[in-house]
Amino acid sequence: MHAYRSHTCAELNKSNVGDNVRLSGWVHRVRDHGGLLFIDLRDHYGITQVMADPDSPVFAEIEKVRSEWCIRIDGNVMARDESLINPKIPTGEIEVFIRDIEVLGKADELPLMVFGDQEYPEETRLKYRYLDLRREKLQNNMKLRSDVVASMRKRMWDIGFREFQTPIITSSSPEGARDFLIPSRLHPGKFYALPQAPQQFKQLIMVSGYDKYFQIAPCFRDEDPRADRSPTDFYQLDLEMSFVTQQDVFDTIQPVIAGVFEEFGGGRKVDSDWPQISYRDAALWYGTDKPDLRNPIKMQVVSEHFRGSGFAIFAKLLEQEGTEIRAIPAPGGGSRKFCDRMNAFAQKEGLPGMGYIFWRLKELPEEAKNDPDHPLSKLAQEQFEADKQRKLSFESDPEGLLSYESRVYISEPVEYYHEAAGPLAKNIGLERTEQLRVQLGLGSGDAAFFLAGKPKAFEAVAGRARDEIGRELKLIDEDRFAFAWIVDFPIYERDEETGKVDFEHNPFSMPQGGMEALEGDPLEVLGYQYDLSCNGYELVSGAIRNHKPEIMFKAFEIAGYGKDEVEKRFGGMVNAFKYGAPPHGGCAAGIDRIVMLLADEANIREVIMFPMNQRAEDLMMGAPNEPMNEQLRELHLRVIPQD
Repeated sequence: MHAYRSHTCAELNKSNVGDNVRLSGWVHRVRDHGGLLFIDLRDHYGITQVMADPDSPVFAEIEKVRSEWCIRIDGNVMARDESLINPKIPTGEIEVFIRDIEVLGKADELPLMVFGDQEYPEETRLKYRYLDLRREKLQNNMKLRSDVVASMRKRMWDIGFREFQTPIITSSSPEGARDFLIPSRLHPGKFYALPQAPQQFKQLIMVSGYDKYFQIAPCFRDEDPRADRSPTDFYQLDLEMSFVTQQDVFDTIQPVIAGVFEEFGGGRKVDSDWPQISYRDAALWYGTDKPDLRNPIKMQVVSEHFRGSGFAIFAKLLEQEGTEIRAIPAPGGGSRKFCDRMNAFAQKEGLPGMGYIFWRLKELPEEAKNDPDHPLSKLAQEQFEADKQRKLSFESDPEGLLSYESRVYISEPVEYYHEAAGPLAKNIGLERTEQLRVQLGLGSGDAAFFLAGKPKAFEAVAGRARDEIGRELKLIDEDRFAFAWIVDFPIYERDEETGKVDFEHNPFSMPQGGMEALEGDPLEVLGYQYDLSCNGYELVSGAIRNHKPEIMFKAFEIAGYGKDEVEKRFGGMVNAFKYGAPPHGGCAAGIDRIVMLLADEANIREVIMFPMNQRAEDLMMGAPNEPMNEQLRELHLRVIPQD
């Protein structure tokens, strides 16, 4: 028999009854049933119940065993009584009577329990990550991650890609984050860098004549951590292709990503229609370039309804150049209580609040019912016709709580109207509130919230408010993966304080229109750059590359970088482009975020085996730490003491 096991802890079943077996694993839990000792023995594959009574020759040794001891047992497989069968595990029909035991590794008192679902502080979990990783949820997450990577690799090979590796130690390259620098021992005073991405190398592979490339690439960026971002390193499915258009890249990567989500999404719906939304429209409609399309709310510009209105705050603001008013429709949110909650949300986000209007169905007064020329009677008839035209339905609902879908048309003669309520409605009047309602497609039981100013100053908050409204009103389809390509990113932006034009997005993207576009207004230049969003997360980013040196020099010149500086920073790639570079493009998909979504986790650290904490520290290994003096001398470095 093997030194440690004849079977794993997930293999034994009723067909093994009577067999002598050997198992090794960890003591998941111990139960003492008055002279009968039961141990759930766990390994990577599953759990087997093993047991002993005083007749076992090693009963006294078994009594000493504690949680998370690593042990080997020999014993006989026995069938469980029908009433004791556990259908939840593959080995639930049997148990093993222990005849011999060997303790392979004792465990000290545990800082966190592996059995059960107790919550522990993240600092404890990361310091003792090897224990945390023994827990069922983490085991499943890491198996999922491994399976996703294997599936990606297979899918890429199946469509004709080959996998090549690019260097880990290279030169510094500005790609949107801080580099991790590595001092050179052989070249004192000079530094290597860990690659933020294989960007330049994968382009050089295309210049080298390899038509398609991919790799599961480690990337290193010194960034501030977020729930969906590691502060040090991450992995991506990186790919590049020659002689392709933007649409070719989309058509290549979509089946790979969709296939992974279909394979590992647990039966959740995976959208097959991936709309292409311009960056500017995404900012307007959703307040972000990574929208969650499970939320049906679209924001709209409503400035004209407030220009010159009685609401002086908005009216005066619109007199300033570059300002506008945007509305967030809230179907089903038409109650004062809900509006007050959202106002409080805006204040937590640092705004004074959000203006709002909500509509409720109101019965016409008798004088209006009997007088077709009465202002309210006219309004009611206009509303009815407009709603009928828009196929909007509604019914009498004094509380304004009915769902958008449940309303029905009222029949003529019209006896009800949508009454606009709230401070804004009183200030801008009946006509303007009605124009707003019609534009936003709202009715009784609905609301709208308003933000004002220069869009860049409030778009992010508006996007978060849209998300919050969607969650609060239960408009989001949780059982779905909704994808969207965000396209037409502007290459440049102007700093409002200095007036200087600089890159807003990827400087290596090919400008739409090529050199001719760069001769015009730089703020109008769009790049062949694209992102893929899913459920509010950016999953993929890529571009058709700028492969022509003269266009690259011009693009950088507009942002204030001279030819000498470009050649100094990107000399290897620029020189390569002088020797017959093909048109090429590609993208990179964030593996950590993909697995996070598939595992239904809100924090990326739950799907990374050994993550850093939120201060970019490895509490388990004690990194970062102070180098030894000998190391510093060898590298010709000196640490400057901090004040």
